[in-house]
Amino acid sequence: MSVLRSRPVLRWLVPATAAVAVIGGGAAVGTFAAEAEPSLPPRTAAQLLVDLQTSRLEGLSGTVVQRADLGLPELVGLVPGNELTTLLSGTHTLRVWYSGPDKQRVALLDTLGEQDLIRDGRDVWTWQSHTNTARHLTLGDPGAVKPAAERVPNLPATPQQAADLALGAIDPSTEVSVGRSATVAGQDAYELVLQPRDTDSLVHQLRIAIDARQHVPLRFEVLAKGSDKPAFEVAFTQVDYRRPDADQFRFNPPPGVTVTEEKAERPAPERPGHGVPGGEPPVRAVGEGWTTVLVARVDARPGGRPASAKPTGAAPDVDVAKLLGGLPAVSGDWGSGRLFSSKLVTVLLTDDGRVLAGAVTPERLYQVARG
Repeated sequence: MSVLRSRPVLRWLVPATAAVAVIGGGAAVGTFAAEAEPSLPPRTAAQLLVDLQTSRLEGLSGTVVQRADLGLPELVGLVPGNELTTLLSGTHTLRVWYSGPDKQRVALLDTLGEQDLIRDGRDVWTWQSHTNTARHLTLGDPGAVKPAAERVPNLPATPQQAADLALGAIDPSTEVSVGRSATVAGQDAYELVLQPRDTDSLVHQLRIAIDARQHVPLRFEVLAKGSDKPAFEVAFTQVDYRRPDADQFRFNPPPGVTVTEEKAERPAPERPGHGVPGGEPPVRAVGEGWTTVLVARVDARPGGRPASAKPTGAAPDVDVAKLLGGLPAVSGDWGSGRLFSSKLVTVLLTDDGRVLAGAVTPERLYQVARG
């Protein structure tokens, strides 16, 4: 069982910056400061995993910095808005507060002003200062639809998804070890290192710095094969383990704010294969662990050219013709299409209307497309 899946507190701490995908934008800041390696009593990887499972955290506040250098091509102009392109590149800084599973806040300051995501019990608020607009949702019963603030895209490169996948894959496919101790945000920390054994994975290592006393993740790094620098890194630069004041989780609408009320409605029952010919689910996973490949089918125009690479309810429309025109053409006994590749993600768009994606080599995608 994944440590992060079984520990909601840890799932929130590690991916605090996933809220960027909801509130958008980002502000450039300096790099993480290097600090001397502390001297800590030896601990095994098994002991560190137990530490993560048994941690008891009541409150936290601090500053989180996220950096991404995934080697992606220039996407500006292809994707409307800046949320996706900003999340996947550059450096971003957020302030975070945590006081239990029902009291959380993330605040982002950028050149356009302040953007907040606040949960206070059943109330969830998002606010943007440059438009002075807010959205409010009152959470209902557990069967209700999750609000937008909780619907974080399941991207393989985000800290939450990568850490959850990695810790859930501690089996013979993963080599687990203890790295060098470190000082993160002024706290002494152990480093847990996870390394895939499967050569089809693009991930070289995942490194999780764990507070030596509080046993919570302070830094998460993803290293791609062939590189000694993190392709993705998220870390606290300042942290305080005292429980934040309740006022931090109360949203006081400023004068003139426009508030939109959202509803949390119960989802309609899903029919097997609904909306997909032949009863095939919209997105399916092939394989498991580090070499999992996601396969989706999209609409196709006459001649086999995909009309849209966007599943229903997904992110903003993409100028597919412009995007495909810049990708290399590939073909094999599986068919033909276009290949998108970066340091950590490979995507195959086939001419027969399929999209295959994973943190894997192109050969792994071809193997799945062939099957």
